[in-house]
Amino acid sequence: MKNAQTAIHRFTLLLALSFLFVVSCPAQEIAPKLDEYLSAITKQGRFSGSVLVARDGKAILSKGYGLANIEWDAPNTPQTKFRLGSVTKQFTAASILLLQERGKLNVQDPICKYFTDCPSAWSEIKLHHLLTHTGGVPNYTSFPEFRKTTTIRLTVEELIGTFKNKPLDFKPGEKYTYSNSGYELLGYVIEKLSGQTYEQFLQENIYGPLRMTSSGYDHHEHIIKQRATGYSREGDKLVNSAYLDMTIPYAAGSLYSTVEDLHLWEQSLFGGKLLSAKSLEAMLTPDKNNYAYGVSVSQQFNRKSVSHGGGIFGFSTYLAYFPDDKLTIVVLRNSDAGTPAPGAISRDLAAIVFGEKYEIPRARVAIKVDPKIFDAYVGQYQVSPNLVLTITREGDRLMAQPTGQPKFELHPESETKFFSEVDALVTFVKDSQGQVTSLILNLGADRLAKKIK
Repeated sequence: MKNAQTAIHRFTLLLALSFLFVVSCPAQEIAPKLDEYLSAITKQGRFSGSVLVARDGKAILSKGYGLANIEWDAPNTPQTKFRLGSVTKQFTAASILLLQERGKLNVQDPICKYFTDCPSAWSEIKLHHLLTHTGGVPNYTSFPEFRKTTTIRLTVEELIGTFKNKPLDFKPGEKYTYSNSGYELLGYVIEKLSGQTYEQFLQENIYGPLRMTSSGYDHHEHIIKQRATGYSREGDKLVNSAYLDMTIPYAAGSLYSTVEDLHLWEQSLFGGKLLSAKSLEAMLTPDKNNYAYGVSVSQQFNRKSVSHGGGIFGFSTYLAYFPDDKLTIVVLRNSDAGTPAPGAISRDLAAIVFGEKYEIPRARVAIKVDPKIFDAYVGQYQVSPNLVLTITREGDRLMAQPTGQPKFELHPESETKFFSEVDALVTFVKDSQGQVTSLILNLGADRLAKKIK
């Protein structure tokens, strides 16, 4: 009996020591794997940016990769400032909830309450619908003419005027379709009820109180220390991204920040330093398509994940938080092209932390195929209600063009699988008779698009 008790005690002690080792040393084991992954894709020329991975409020890795400015060989660092694109939306959503806490509005209010000349088509749209992309307001960045207006400085009213008189895509509350237009309307509401500009409201109510000293509303003409230069691709070459007047993305995508400030943002938001518990719960309650207020709430590796990506001229971003694990992952890239996309990078980094399967992405190599096979792929493919991917053949090249976007080349990895320099992976799908019926578009996740023409 004594020997048995001694064995049990020894087993219990070993188990306890084993547990202590696991919880006290993960950073030492995990950090090199994270860096190995990020260094590999950087060396392949597929990533340039800054990344932070933190657990329990402490950084496991916080590091810059590649160059913030290629012309000056200036490296990216954890203090480099990047445009956030649609990661902006969670700041807009939080601002709306702050105004609700102060009795200025209710998210169930009709949007027409805040417009003197509100279109009749908007009469059933509530603020909640705009926050969750269920209002049916057409997405102005998907309009064919959008690229022609990106250099024009607009007032908030003029920006809203670009979509104000267009018919709704569907009855409010009926469906989910991502719409930047809805978040522009929310920015207008914030300004009207606060008596401040959107920029001023965020500075005084979020950035200042949370001590986010490296975040703000981006202005092309301002001198902003340690701001990264944004890059795009033309064929196989990197070029300076096209000019975008920052009045255009406004409350849907105008902000800049650093990986360190975004870590502080997540810690403050989920730590109850900004919103009440009731407001935070509302912000994290999905409506349709796993979308809540400015964030997606879903499962990844059987864990709750709160996340959002962003894409804007010259930059692509991803911010993820696993609340039950207190894990933050921030991926900020100063290029709007290349694979893997920040969302895919974030997933792989989470896999490393959680001990799940992952692979370091390999450098993609185009093979030679008979260009005649491209003829079967030519046509239009419905990716979403407002997005069609048009495939064309130009001589020996296969080209793709999303609605309202420039063309880009698809390079063959096989006779059916193609990659590009703009984050897109395309796989053409054939039926039993060998006819092309659809394609799978991967921009961090697979989306099936049926051939419609």
